[in-house]
Amino acid sequence: QLPAEWRPLSEGCRAELAAIIVYARVLALHPDPYGAYNYLPWQRDAPGGAQQGAGDLFYSAEIELLCDQAWGSMLEVPAGSRLNLTGLGYFSCHSHTVMQGYSYFFFLRMDENYILLPHGVNFQEAIFPDTQENRRMFASLFQFSNCSQAQHTLSFSSDWEIQEDNRLMCSSVQKALFEEEDRVKKLQQKVATLEKRNKQLRDRVKKVKRSLRQARKNSRHMELVNRKLSEKLSSAAGQIPYINSLKQENSHGTYLKV
Repeated sequence: QLPAEWRPLSEGCRAELAAIIVYARVLALHPDPYGAYNYLPWQRDAPGGAQQGAGDLFYSAEIELLCDQAWGSMLEVPAGSRLNLTGLGYFSCHSHTVMQGYSYFFFLRMDENYILLPHGVNFQEAIFPDTQENRRMFASLFQFSNCSQAQHTLSFSSDWEIQEDNRLMCSSVQKALFEEEDRVKKLQQKVATLEKRNKQLRDRVKKVKRSLRQARKNSRHMELVNRKLSEKLSSAAGQIPYINSLKQENSHGTYLKV
């Protein structure tokens, strides 16, 4: 699974980030046992039998450099040197495959044990077949001027200044793009924070309106109760004089009778 901020990079841009770039021929292939660089996810803790069964998926290659390593590479070996490259084969998310007797351009890296591995810069391809298109793409790195005699007839020349300008432009453009994406990401985070605060304010306003409506409802209810109570009191107060007059009449008649 690629990171959320992942963006595809051109081969030229990734070449600037690769630790080692070589142009080499595959002399021989050798099966690799299950190890730190050769495993499938479900076989990391698998028993020995399952690990041996997957051995044919992974292999190392003996390669011979047809040119000096690309300019800027960390590997200081001349053309004609032979090296062992591991980490080849079919993996769960990618594959680094080569065929014996064919030539390739390799993006490589070296681990802490000085083992050479494919360097999939930006989680993209690390091995490129020897084609005219790829020769043109990597001509600015090699120029094929110091390659072995067998390769001179297949040399490819290109406009060095244009290639170098493209490389410099690639670096500056990619840097600007990353800076712009970083700025946009920060703005999106600020917008998300403001939207969250705005939602909290809306919720508070809703609660206040709800409380206000309830208070108004309670006030109307109290007014209605007070009105009914006042009407009852007024009715009761109107009946008191009539009762008093009745009492007086009754008391006077009784006195005359006696």
